Amino acid sequence: MSKDKEKQVQLKKSVAPFAKSETRKSMLQIINSIVPFLLLWILAYQSLAISIWLSLCFSVIAAGFVVRIFIIFHDCTHMSFFKNGKANRVVGTITGIITHFPFEKWKRNHAIHHATSSNLDKRGTGDVWVMTVQEYTEASFWKKLGYRLYRNPFILFGLGPLYLFFISNRFNRKGAKRKERWNTYLINVSIVAIYALLIWAIGWQSFLIVQVPIMYIAGVLGIWLFYVQHTFEDSYFENEEEWDYVKAAVEGSSYYKLPKVLEWITGSIGYHHVHHLAPRIPNYHLEEAHESTPPLQKATTITLATSLKSIRFRLYDQETMSFLSFKEYKERIKTTGARLHLGIGRPNIQEK
Repeated sequence: MSKDKEKQVQLKKSVAPFAKSETRKSMLQIINSIVPFLLLWILAYQSLAISIWLSLCFSVIAAGFVVRIFIIFHDCTHMSFFKNGKANRVVGTITGIITHFPFEKWKRNHAIHHATSSNLDKRGTGDVWVMTVQEYTEASFWKKLGYRLYRNPFILFGLGPLYLFFISNRFNRKGAKRKERWNTYLINVSIVAIYALLIWAIGWQSFLIVQVPIMYIAGVLGIWLFYVQHTFEDSYFENEEEWDYVKAAVEGSSYYKLPKVLEWITGSIGYHHVHHLAPRIPNYHLEEAHESTPPLQKATTITLATSLKSIRFRLYDQETMSFLSFKEYKERIKTTGARLHLGIGRPNIQEK
């Protein structure tokens, strides 16, 4: 075994002790996430009698708690929130109703994401669409247009939540097994029933004024967190023959260092490199695992300020192993006259 492999094995062993759920902490997290969300929802409704802007303030805070509830859902899909599998499925389905995500479907897709993250030959399930410079150069006009639209912030973060909530999360994939299909049906029917009950109780106008901002803002925040934790300047991507799980986890996922309040509301998901290395670590042990493991502290660290740069990252350049903006791509083509050749591994860039 090579020294690099030995280090990787040791790194995984170092975080193994943190991959254990604690029922007390899990139950406390359910209480301090779902109860405040419900109270904030009621306050958002009650404050409509005073001011729609005051209601919106409560809705914005409630959206943060939806993100926190999603982290519970997320841990349940990894079977890491409780020791008992049935408890994970029950709580995962309930939190899936609140967050509007199908438990069994997302569980499968997210497992694939973890198994293929940063693997250029196995993209397409549970991840953000990334094209390499070579792929984009060789793509047709329509594929380039589609990709540019997809990566446009107004579409990715503006329309993205609507696509998730109304299309992607509401329909089963082709070939889904019975258990997965019926879980999606259960969550859809539950959402419709809750919506109908609330509309009957408070009226559709009040319901929409409160619920739409909560879910939309939560959706934007969720997509943003997922995006920045894999889209940073020197993120790791490799073809299948060079791809390595540990490198993909530690070098292909960022440490999103957030202020403590935001770290709490996002369930410590900023320690994304730790999570990808050991998905069975519940969110409340991620920080401890990071602080107790020096090699993990060398992961790429981004902050609220530096993460904003990720918005302009569009294409992954295998030559420099970094992201480029469309502007940087055009300047490279214009100034160097570079053309990419098909080949195995990283492309060669030659001047005309």
